Amino acid sequence: MAYKGNFRLFENPDKYIGDIDNVTYRSLWERNVMRWLDSNPDVVEWGSEEISIPYEHPVRGGKAKYYPDFIVKWTNGQIKLIEVKPYTQTLRPVQPSRQTQKYIKDVMTYAVNQSKWAAAQEFCDKNKIIFELWTEVKLKKIGILSWEVDQAVLMQESKNVNKPKLKQFGKKPNRPKRRS
Repeated sequence: MAYKGNFRLFENPDKYIGDIDNVTYRSLWERNVMRWLDSNPDVVEWGSEEISIPYEHPVRGGKAKYYPDFIVKWTNGQIKLIEVKPYTQTLRPVQPSRQTQKYIKDVMTYAVNQSKWAAAQEFCDKNKIIFELWTEVKLKKIGILSWEVDQAVLMQESKNVNKPKLKQFGKKPNRPKRRS
């Protein structure tokens, strides 16, 4: 999901709260949510990373600021803070038989996300706002990711089908040692 850019495809720029020239998405999923919010008739107004919520950073310590992905006001009067994340980041990482760097990084990401989301929930409870996590499951359910998810699955499957196995002949060539 490493896909970043500036959102410029506004159909209804008057719905956006904040600086319309500085709307950044950090994933393709966020960009698709922006398109959906902009064109959805049930959305009165929306913003991206417009609210700052303080929280205790569990890894490096001290105070930090969390900027939820979206704030949305709906026609029924509800206001929601929405965070878009892969489902895997909402689950506690399973400890492998040996601690790898990936596992340590996943545990830190999970801990930071949990702290952010707890602070967001507390903020929302105080302000009568609804906090929601939108994963690929929710995005597909509301129609934001239907085509993209299917295409991603097809592309991944096509990479694994009939992939020729490379044979290694003989020994690896001797390479000169690196000088320090």
